[in-house]
Amino acid sequence: MVWIYLLYYVLLVVLLVAGLAISSIGLPGLWLMVAASAFYCLITGGTVLSWPGVAMLTLLAFLAELAEFAAGAVGSKAAGGSKRALAGAVVGGLAGGLIGVPIPVVGPILGAILGAAIGAALLELTRKPNLAAAGGVAWGAAKGRFWGVAIKLGFGSAMLLLALVLAFPRRGDLPPKERPANDLPTIGSDENRSKT
Repeated sequence: MVWIYLLYYVLLVVLLVAGLAISSIGLPGLWLMVAASAFYCLITGGTVLSWPGVAMLTLLAFLAELAEFAAGAVGSKAAGGSKRALAGAVVGGLAGGLIGVPIPVVGPILGAILGAAIGAALLELTRKPNLAAAGGVAWGAAKGRFWGVAIKLGFGSAMLLLALVLAFPRRGDLPPKERPANDLPTIGSDENRSKT
C-alpha cells in the first residue's frame, strides 16, 4: 500500500509546481496548491500531511495575496496614480500575464508587468490627458507588479517546500492496518517494552 501513497505524493507535487507556475501570471495558483494539499490530506486520512499543515499553507497563501496586492497598490499610488489607474494595473497585469511575451518561462511574468504598466497608463490618461504623468504611473505600476510577483513567488516557494516536506510519505505514516509485515514490532523493541 506504500506505493499508493507515493502515487498520491507525485500527483501532489505536479499540482504544487503547476500552482506555483500559474501564480506568476496572476492566476490563483497558490490556492490551487492549498486545494491540492487539502485533498491530499483528505485522501491520506491526515496520516501524512495533517490539517494543521494545510492551515499553515492556507495562511501563507493569504499573506502572499495581501503582500502582492499591497505591492501593486503602493507602486501605482507612489507614482501619483488614481484608483482608476490601480484598476487598470490589476486588469492589465492579468491580461498581460495570460497573453504573455513570447519568451520561454519568463514570458508570462514580463507580460504581467507590461500589462500592468499599459493598463495603468491608459486608465490614468482617461482621467487626465498628461502623457508624462501617465508614464510615471505606468512605471510605478510596473515596479509594483514586479515586486508583487516576486513576493508572491517567494511565498509560493516557501509553500512548495513546506508541502513537500510535510507531505512526503514515510513508512510510519501509514495507518497500522496498511503497514507492511516487516514493520511489525520485534521482540525486545521499544513498542513491546512499553506494554509490559
